[in-house]
Amino acid sequence: MKKIIYIFLIGSATMLSCTKELKIYPETEKVAQRFYRNEKEIEEAINATYGSLQFKGIYNLGMLAIGEIPGEDAYDETPANDNGEYGMLDNFTNIPQSGLIEAVWRDHYMAIQNANIVLNRIKEISFNKEELKSNRIGEMKFIRALLYFNLVRCFGDVPLVVDEIKDPQELFGQGRTEKAKVYDQIKTDLKEAIVSLPTRTESNKGRATKSAAQTLMGKVELTLGNFQNAKTFLDEVISPASGQGLLDDITQVFPVANELNKEIIFAVQFASGVNSNSEGTDAYRMFNPTGRVEGKMTGTKGHGVLSSKFYGLFTDQDKRKGSYVKRLASGLAYSNKIAVPVTVVEDAGSDFVVLRYADVLLMLAEIENELGSTTSALKYLDQIRKRAGIGPYGGALTKQAIFEEIDMQRRKELVFEGHRWFDIIRRGRAALLLGLTDNNKLLLPIPASQTATDQRIVQNPGYTK
Repeated sequence: MKKIIYIFLIGSATMLSCTKELKIYPETEKVAQRFYRNEKEIEEAINATYGSLQFKGIYNLGMLAIGEIPGEDAYDETPANDNGEYGMLDNFTNIPQSGLIEAVWRDHYMAIQNANIVLNRIKEISFNKEELKSNRIGEMKFIRALLYFNLVRCFGDVPLVVDEIKDPQELFGQGRTEKAKVYDQIKTDLKEAIVSLPTRTESNKGRATKSAAQTLMGKVELTLGNFQNAKTFLDEVISPASGQGLLDDITQVFPVANELNKEIIFAVQFASGVNSNSEGTDAYRMFNPTGRVEGKMTGTKGHGVLSSKFYGLFTDQDKRKGSYVKRLASGLAYSNKIAVPVTVVEDAGSDFVVLRYADVLLMLAEIENELGSTTSALKYLDQIRKRAGIGPYGGALTKQAIFEEIDMQRRKELVFEGHRWFDIIRRGRAALLLGLTDNNKLLLPIPASQTATDQRIVQNPGYTK
């Protein structure tokens, strides 16, 4: 890791402000050794860790770009713009000097350090309610697991850091940790988080809860091909006791006015038009087609346009057409899940939905199909199809045919939520669907700044330093 990252994190707490459900209070230049001494200060640090998820390289832009642009359903309309960083994702020509990839690496490790600081300091702090302290520990372990899950899927082996770093020199020479060990740590964190976290209620929505940790654990196990393990955790999420569920009205899932509804299991919160327009996401500007004009909102950049072929997959009976996806008069299609900003185009107020109940149902459909339970697979699949207005599945009942339909519904239901690329690679389908036969391109390059700073951090195969 770059020394500057740790100097920044040691020297100050990254405190952001937000006016939504989870309040994040502004604090600056508080030296770590003099901070985190009581419950109030550690709560500020916890909120700052949540705020870290808003960074460009995490859920402002990075994970959405990586999760969608390389797939078959989205493309970069203007691949040469913004230093070609989004076009390189689209064309599998990524280079270690990419500023976007640098931001993904840097911002994830900054957020991990924030979580590690809390986990280290909170042990010595007394809370008025010890149950709340346990909850907060669970939240930080969930966030750390989420961040490492992102990193290991993007880069493969990555440095595993689970302690607060007080001296940057501690990490130099550590090198990269085998991804199997990183996954072990992810699962350890999530198992402990599941025990510590509360069930979702109106009072804690916006924070990580038990169902969020169970969902993420299910996704991790599914990624690793451990279908029975994944089912065990996801079955808990669909229990009525979880506090989660599928909304009846598909148009109410993503509006800003209905954020944090029962279908949203975990989301990173953004707000438009507040705090000098600093709390919104830049996703609207970056990923909408050029030429989209909504009132005074212009200047969209076209880095995440939906293909006309993908748009054509939605029949007129499909309620997601016009709700999830729309098309300009020019014919360019786009995701309608990101709300139009209030004041400036780079300040949209839509939360980034990381985990959603509809995804849980589709994961369970895939798992049950793999385990040979066709009836259960169709039960979960048809909940998604029926809500979309297209009725129950009526195709062939072979395992492959059902998988293809589940995969199709994942594409349609989860469009532009950052899942598609990871769905493709976890099933080993990049060559089939994208014609990508160079397996080196399935991972991103390690940023050049990292390999130059620490010689033990070796570049991924297929990339130069």
